[in-house]
Amino acid sequence: QVQLVESGGGLVQAGGSLRLSCAGSGRTFSSYFMGWFRQAPGKEREFVAGISWGGGRTYYADSVKGRFTISRDNAKNTMYLQMNSLKPEDTAVYYCNAGRNTITVRTPGNYWGQGTQVTVSR
Repeated sequence: QVQLVESGGGLVQAGGSLRLSCAGSGRTFSSYFMGWFRQAPGKEREFVAGISWGGGRTYYADSVKGRFTISRDNAKNTMYLQMNSLKPEDTAVYYCNAGRNTITVRTPGNYWGQGTQVTVSR
């Protein structure tokens, strides 16, 4: 089992940048496939990005491709989401997600963080 804690959210103007972090507990962080999801008010949860166990494979939702970068540092038990060129429509609560198997749009992992709010103003 892994426990996840997100940080780095906040308020930023459109066009700005933020970096989210997700710290995982335990000695087996590298055995978990990781991902980021987000949920805006009144909308369903949305997949944002995923990264494989060793970090060699990454993939993104079309809505963030070219603007967001997912990465991980297994030595620090931490995953990151660098968000650039932020838009008001990126406003949401962002959740860290982990699982033993590949995380996709339809198959999130079993473990979730508590979420961190990202607000992008016009």
